[in-house]
Amino acid sequence: MILNLEPVFHNENSRHAFDYAFSLEENDLPGTHACSPVSVAGEVVNKTGLVSLEAKAGFTFQTFCARCAKSVTRKMTLPIKHFLVAKLNDEDNDLYVVVEDMRLELDELVRENILLHFPSRILCSPECKGLCTVCGADLNEGPCDCKKSIDPRLSALAGLLDELDE
Repeated sequence: MILNLEPVFHNENSRHAFDYAFSLEENDLPGTHACSPVSVAGEVVNKTGLVSLEAKAGFTFQTFCARCAKSVTRKMTLPIKHFLVAKLNDEDNDLYVVVEDMRLELDELVRENILLHFPSRILCSPECKGLCTVCGADLNEGPCDCKKSIDPRLSALAGLLDELDE
């Protein structure tokens, strides 16, 4: 969605509200296999010459647990806040979003915010035990029967543990 913000930039105390939805690209969210459209609602406000954007973006996505590979559905709601300027003197300033020609491509800005705040690992639950590295059994359903291999460098310590058990 492209917002024409010329009236907001040129008139103090003016505002432009928006409420819409857009779809993320197929490869935007790494590791997901389904994603609902992103709903975005908010407004751009000019308060005494300072133009700010405040919005809330929300969507639901499906992915796999990073430990046990079960399918997981999560809802993400993200607050978005930025200051908007028509031009910048210092090009290395990340505090402001430059709105060229008084037109803002809102989809790109929301997409960037989602990617910056998207979790790198998603678990089905914080207590997820994952899969056995030897047999692949789901440890959430109970312990597996396989014997864990001992690193040969630590075999002397395993012998000490066996002596303590006796």
